[in-house]
Amino acid sequence: MNLAEKILAAHADRDEVTPGEFINVRVDMIVSNDITAPIAINEFRRLGVDKVFDPAKIVMVPDHFVPNKDILSAEQAKLMRDFCREQGIHYFEVGEMGIEHVLIPEQGLVLPGDVVIGADSHTCTYGAVGAFATGMGSTDIAAAMATGDIWMKVPPTINFVYNGTLGKWIGGKDLILYTIGDIGVDGALYAAMKFTGPAIEELSMDGRFTMANMAIEAGGKAGLFRVDNKTQLYIKSRARRSYLVYEPDIDAEYARSIEYDVSAIEPQVSLPHSPANARPVSQVGDVEIDQAVIGSCTNGRIDDLRLAAQVLKKYRVNPRVRCIIIPGSQQVYLDALTEGLIEIFIKAGAAVSTPTCGPCLGGHMGVLADGERCVSTTNRNFVGRMGSVKSEVYLANPAVAAASAVVGRIVHPDEVMK
Repeated sequence: MNLAEKILAAHADRDEVTPGEFINVRVDMIVSNDITAPIAINEFRRLGVDKVFDPAKIVMVPDHFVPNKDILSAEQAKLMRDFCREQGIHYFEVGEMGIEHVLIPEQGLVLPGDVVIGADSHTCTYGAVGAFATGMGSTDIAAAMATGDIWMKVPPTINFVYNGTLGKWIGGKDLILYTIGDIGVDGALYAAMKFTGPAIEELSMDGRFTMANMAIEAGGKAGLFRVDNKTQLYIKSRARRSYLVYEPDIDAEYARSIEYDVSAIEPQVSLPHSPANARPVSQVGDVEIDQAVIGSCTNGRIDDLRLAAQVLKKYRVNPRVRCIIIPGSQQVYLDALTEGLIEIFIKAGAAVSTPTCGPCLGGHMGVLADGERCVSTTNRNFVGRMGSVKSEVYLANPAVAAASAVVGRIVHPDEVMK
């Protein structure tokens, strides 16, 4: 069996599972946010169950509209807060919270070998630590909160092998945009995407989180990395409970294998209105921007902010551009402050926010007007994703976003860092 099948078989009390089978699977962690949790809570109430199956295995994080932007978002957060206090569930409030997919692994709440489900499509982020993590609807989450298990179909696994050495400015965002550009937004539909190869071994944990996060943008059910020394070092200081590391069998079967040599690829940019519309930054053309966003559950970690700071350290944001930088968690914010990154950003003319999803989904703190263009480190650039249906979003890594903020148009970081 491969990695996904090993984890699912163990959680279904089976010796083995095969793609296409429907199985009942025990879950180790259930995740929801301020958009999806209220629906799940209301559905849970309808079940007539008094208590969740295990409060230690449920976490709720308000992150999409926080600090609350209006009365409705405040009421959503209050509903979550009251339910979590009643049930004894993990709850992270403003001031100690963060974007859920940055905060939860940072807190050691998801670990290798886990099965994690979340009422958010980017729950697949946790595959970076060797967990089988996938998004589900709020009603599925409600049922899982009551029973502790889920019913699902075993996905096939596609093995992605990245050969070569990562070039300057190239990270997880570029690898995953390159991949989605190659296979399309449905190229891994309902498949587990396993990322491996020499370039992956070279990639930092933050870069791996970025890749796993965007598996869903290729239609993936999950994005998985095997647990290596980097993973163990990341987990060692965070784990509060025991965990099991699963390894794929040597003769494991895959639906297919796809190999790339990434040594010569440039920073990638996905043009509107699809993550699959990816191309090298040198082929983007003359695209002027009004806004740059650096953050989100995709690229709001400390490595991402360090990359942006390399560019902004000696330059100022173009006066025609709004540059918005959003640390992914309070810890990321504190680390950035301690390292002097926040000072760099402010002196460069950027706005720095408390952790929130904010503009990624057109929520607040960076919504676009008609005709505006934004280069963003977020994960989606669909029509109207960040505001007006007549606006445009270009996806890129933090260095490209920062360099573009300086120049006022989408550029390669080398154009600034001459």
